[in-house]
Amino acid sequence: MTGAAGDAPHIPVLLEEVLDALAIVPGEIHVDGTFGAGGYSRAMLAAGAIVHAIDQDPDALAMGAALVAESNGRLTLHQGNFADMEALLAAAGIDAVDGIVLDIGVSSMQLDQAERGFAFMQDGPLDMRMAQSGASAADIVNNADEAVIADIIYRYGEEHRSRRIARAIVAARPITRTGELAAIVRKAVGHHPGMPKDPATRTFQALRIEVNRELDVLEAALAAAERLLRPGGRLVVVTFHSLEDRIVKQFLRDRSASASAGSRHMPIQVQAHAPTFAKPAKAVRAGDVELRRNPRARSATLRAAHRTAAPKLSTGNSGQSRPTSSGFGDNRRYGI
Repeated sequence: MTGAAGDAPHIPVLLEEVLDALAIVPGEIHVDGTFGAGGYSRAMLAAGAIVHAIDQDPDALAMGAALVAESNGRLTLHQGNFADMEALLAAAGIDAVDGIVLDIGVSSMQLDQAERGFAFMQDGPLDMRMAQSGASAADIVNNADEAVIADIIYRYGEEHRSRRIARAIVAARPITRTGELAAIVRKAVGHHPGMPKDPATRTFQALRIEVNRELDVLEAALAAAERLLRPGGRLVVVTFHSLEDRIVKQFLRDRSASASAGSRHMPIQVQAHAPTFAKPAKAVRAGDVELRRNPRARSATLRAAHRTAAPKLSTGNSGQSRPTSSGFGDNRRYGI
């Protein structure tokens, strides 16, 4: 999560730890899969890397033009989703890289712009689209069936009061502003000053994940990273909630030799493939110094692993549509 590229009001989360895990050697090719405000890319360039950065947000790419000009040809920006990194890099003549970093979720820059509709601390249009295209959060809450809304909030917000919230949303339609939706959720579940967490947080998280298909895209991006990294290449992923972290943790466990050996009461399971990643490093979280400087780092978790020389396990799907594991991503389910 970073801020504007020019004045850098936000500090990239776990920056030192990301650079340590990438272990950049000058001249290596690295991918910043979530350019945002360019915080990681700037540091990677300073370490001597040739950087290919990806972002689906046109605003982020426009602000990154100045950093491209400063980079003396070592930074290339690609507009698109990091799940499509193979196709994006192939168009630039790149078929293997030395490192990939993915900073998952919404950027501080997006959160702080009320007009983008990601947060409810400032009132704005109920949007939440990272790519500024496709169905918005307003489209979902105003058109989807109550059961679909409840499922989204339960699955992606881990909100056990999802049915109550969905009923309240449907009863209050039309809803066009972030402030409206936050007030509806608070009233539905009960809210009083001094609560440790605003009850609207989970619903906003769920809608944002659904709008941007974040978990499906993350799964596709991890498989793409496995295919792109050359032997010895480093994968670094920073997540901000348990749903994301669970996917990354399970992927690295499945693709490495770190899966549990099982119980003495169970038959020994023979691994069906050579590990494509070495045993992952221990998860890293922000220390006290960073937390005092940047409270948004509190929920960040970094996981990293090195690519082995084992053959790729996944087949590429560059340029093809990605499946939606939730089944919610079809606009027909929103009634639009």
